[in-house]
Amino acid sequence: MKLGDLPTPALVVDRPAFDHNVAAMAAVHPGERLRPHVKAFKSTALARELAEAGHRTFCCATTREVEGMAAAGLGHDLLLANEVLDPVRLGRLGDLARSGAARVTVAVDSPETVAAAAAAGVPQVLVDVNVGLPRCGCDPADAGRVADLARSSGMAVRGVMGYEGHLMREPAAAKAAAVEASMKVLLEAREATGGDIVSAGGTGTYDCNRWATEIQAGSYVLMDTEYLPHARAFRHALFLWTTVISVNPAGWAVVDAGLKALGMDHGDPTIVDVGQCWFVSDEHITFGTDAGSPLAVGDRVRVLPAHVDPTVAMHERMVVVDGEDVVDTWPVDLRGW
Repeated sequence: MKLGDLPTPALVVDRPAFDHNVAAMAAVHPGERLRPHVKAFKSTALARELAEAGHRTFCCATTREVEGMAAAGLGHDLLLANEVLDPVRLGRLGDLARSGAARVTVAVDSPETVAAAAAAGVPQVLVDVNVGLPRCGCDPADAGRVADLARSSGMAVRGVMGYEGHLMREPAAAKAAAVEASMKVLLEAREATGGDIVSAGGTGTYDCNRWATEIQAGSYVLMDTEYLPHARAFRHALFLWTTVISVNPAGWAVVDAGLKALGMDHGDPTIVDVGQCWFVSDEHITFGTDAGSPLAVGDRVRVLPAHVDPTVAMHERMVVVDGEDVVDTWPVDLRGW
């Protein structure tokens, strides 16, 4: 099959760009120095590609991701980098760990999350520490107490995690110093908790976070238009393949994909080569056409998402292409919670 044969809208991975991104990150963070974040791509087929590149430890955002990765034989070391209280979902993770199907570690940041993990039989935790992003994570001064509570509840404390997400898009000149300040907080917390792991980082700080023992990057592998200016070593490997369904001689055209196919929280998508996005509707993108790029109904157009993660989660599969040739299909099999 050729790219032009695909029904649209289709979510497409450019294989050479994907391979470039994998190699570029592995050159900086080889093996278990990288803990790829599954939430960015939600596909065990893609995760297997990363495991084959040497990255066998993974970071997950949902229990669904943990279970799916384990079922796919990718359970060497799975971190649920999120607080979960649901006893049924956590119980399944405890069962996974007891069965030997996966090594499971869960993030905790409070007595309540510690109690939930312990009751579910989760064997290992990381203490999640607030390093500046107002989201989850305990006060650094409480990290030792959370760790002590986890140990007294029968769980091993592997170390700490902290997400400096507020710094991912900082100007390059100021980013390194700001990351160092956040990581100083995390390292001090690790002194209180014990453990070997300092888990942090992301695509935006992968090249300047020298303090974490592992980097939780995920977006790098596919990339989006909003992130690329902050991580220029990578390439756009993901695009939405669309069909022009209407052309107006007054200077605009419409393709057959919209809000239900694209994550829009980081801004408008980019129309590649042939125009500028005007607005996005449920099933349509209307864009101003370039005078030098005449379009006809039925033409195909590449659209780059501004945010990879939610875009991927809207699709059942990603089609992999090398040039015009369709070479693989990766199910997006880790959606849901």
